[in-house]
Amino acid sequence: MTERIDEKKLVEHLRKGDVIAFDTLFDEYSQKLFGFALKYLKNESEAEELVQEVFIKVWENRKSLKSGLSFKAYLFTISLNQIRKYFKKRAISLRYFQSLKDEKELAENTTEQYVDYESTLAQLNKIIGQLPPRRREIFIKCKMEGKNSKEIAAELNISSATVDNQVSESLRFIRSNLNDTSIALLLMGVLFLF
Repeated sequence: MTERIDEKKLVEHLRKGDVIAFDTLFDEYSQKLFGFALKYLKNESEAEELVQEVFIKVWENRKSLKSGLSFKAYLFTISLNQIRKYFKKRAISLRYFQSLKDEKELAENTTEQYVDYESTLAQLNKIIGQLPPRRREIFIKCKMEGKNSKEIAAELNISSATVDNQVSESLRFIRSNLNDTSIALLLMGVLFLF
């Protein structure tokens, strides 16, 4: 019972912008959230990023926290929504790469080129997965969902220049990490130079 009262007080202080209350709640719940996210994401760095994103949302929405509701339930609801978004993005990415693969299979290519293509796709997907979450989100919206800078800026409440900057940084990171093979260059042309 005391624990719940302490939590209510911490939430009340957090609503007023108390950083110590925020840190205390972070210390209390971050490891539990990490374990929860890890079960779904199966990747430690992605689980850590998710925990950070959840607590950023908590801080940004602190004034609308309701002291009568369970803070723990609130955190896990946000986490579940973030995990759903992650899997939705992953599904879009997989569908996109599958469509490229289907187009590739229709073309007449040698077995060696096909193996190179598959390897490059896997490498590209892995590299995109290493981008910071916000940059990855912007990149996917731009290059895979086909949205322009203004649409993304309006959706994410950021400037068009920020969108362009994030896409440029993503491309720079991907180019520097993609193996220099002819199929890689072809794929880069198809994906990023239109």
